[in-house]
Amino acid sequence: MIQKFIESYIKAFGTATPLPVAFGYSDKACSGIGKMPHCMVGAIRKVCEGEPLTLCAENVSCGGGRLYTAFAPMQERTPIFVSEVEHYKQTPEQVKEYISRLGIRLTDKPYLNFVRIDQISSLNDVEGILFFATPDILSGLCSWAFYDNNGDDAVVTRFASGCCSIVTFAVQENRKGGRSCFIGLLDPSARPLVPANELSFVIPACRFKEMTLTIDDSALFKKAFSAVKRRIDGEKQQEH
Repeated sequence: MIQKFIESYIKAFGTATPLPVAFGYSDKACSGIGKMPHCMVGAIRKVCEGEPLTLCAENVSCGGGRLYTAFAPMQERTPIFVSEVEHYKQTPEQVKEYISRLGIRLTDKPYLNFVRIDQISSLNDVEGILFFATPDILSGLCSWAFYDNNGDDAVVTRFASGCCSIVTFAVQENRKGGRSCFIGLLDPSARPLVPANELSFVIPACRFKEMTLTIDDSALFKKAFSAVKRRIDGEKQQEH
């Protein structure tokens, strides 16, 4: 299934488009436990280049990062920081309410692994599939997600830090067998760590298994998107 998806994905978006990244919790690390920058988003983006990444409670230094990866509970200072320093929410109470609604349960596994999809052999222990997408690529991914899902929440975006929009939503959706996909990386704090024209698009693993069955029949291989693909190809050629 994975190899067939990769073939279809490359056919749809071209060889210069980054392959997506699979992530999930495990009892084993897929790479060395190296020191991480304060924000993990840039390190996750580098996985597209082929180097796996392992996160754990010891190498994630950001309090929000440890919360949203389910390695630690919310720090007492988080609501004040998000509201009164970052001004992402009007009051600390809003932050507390928001985090409470997320219902994050601490993981019982020590590692969170990120591996480019061509380097895995199965979706066992995978929670989500992460794409870094330009607006044109995002158009294709959304069209694919909408193809067999008529729900108003087929693709959603919510208030979140970069790591929350990548990890937390996908994990929760996967574990309840949900069908929503998530657009993220709208957090200004994370934006400088990724290319200026990219957002994230995450498909929970349970939904990804469904969507691999429809990719070849979706709009990705029809006339309208073919014009978009030509522009994607042209932009990638100009970059190189």
